[in-house]
Amino acid sequence: MNSQATLDDTFAVPPEASAEPAASGRQTKAEREDHKLEKRLCREVGRAIVDFNMIEEGDKVMVCVSGGKDSYAMLDILLKLQARAPIRFELIAVNLDQKQPGFPAHILPQYLTQLGVPFRIETQDTYSIVKRVIPEGKTMCSLCSRLRRGILYRVAEELGATKIALGHHRDDMLQTLFLNMFFASKLKGMPPKLASDDGKNIVIRPLAYVAEKDLIRWAEVRQFPIIPCTLCGSQDGLQRVQVGNMLREWEQKFPGRLDNMFTALQNVVPSHLMDPRLHDFKGIKTTGQADPEGDKAFDPEEFAKAVSAPVQFMARAPKDEP
Repeated sequence: MNSQATLDDTFAVPPEASAEPAASGRQTKAEREDHKLEKRLCREVGRAIVDFNMIEEGDKVMVCVSGGKDSYAMLDILLKLQARAPIRFELIAVNLDQKQPGFPAHILPQYLTQLGVPFRIETQDTYSIVKRVIPEGKTMCSLCSRLRRGILYRVAEELGATKIALGHHRDDMLQTLFLNMFFASKLKGMPPKLASDDGKNIVIRPLAYVAEKDLIRWAEVRQFPIIPCTLCGSQDGLQRVQVGNMLREWEQKFPGRLDNMFTALQNVVPSHLMDPRLHDFKGIKTTGQADPEGDKAFDPEEFAKAVSAPVQFMARAPKDEP
């Protein structure tokens, strides 16, 4: 069996997990819906792991847990997949206590202890640094992110972690795409897997295929002890918040639009953009042969009509090449 087939088997939802719950008079509609949601989350996280080769035999994955719904769900689903995976990999939860006033420092250690997962709480007073450096009323996200990133890279090295897992989801990735277009003049999103800027770490985003609405529901189902962010999460008017509101409004008016946009991130045509670093426009010559994928310069583009229901993601056959 080839290595890709092994990966597919590793993170596939097994028959017993895929089957519908047995009919029972005691089972409510809500319970059936919760079961479907769990299956969907496991399937989408497993698919992302396979598609981008996020987790391999012997990996030690440092799961960054902030106390928000996304990171709780990521750890929860990774533990479920780890329990049935035929390959061996470790999970260790890491939280950075930034000494924000009123931060309930007891909640995460208590939760992680009850869960039985190895964890480390790293305490660093980045809050005071950010408050001292950033003028009142200005957004703190950039500096806070840089400080947090440096600390987590160091902790990963100390733990011997081979992967760093972050809890960004599909909606985060779309928000980043539009933020870069609107405010940085770049066609750049948020990758599902990358080598860190220090060159020493591999960062993965197992929730890449997961919609935020599913994470909100799962947090309610699992009753995670959510810790609100009082540093940047409470700042009104952030560009990311504005873009997020725009995307949610689009989805309400045009169901399926976010799915289509996300699929577009995996269906890029460099010859139909304008970056000469990605396509040799200057060197274009006629070949004398018809190309079914070639541009029909004088024909108007044809688009499918707006759908009334979200487009379902379909698993594609994995490629042999990296």
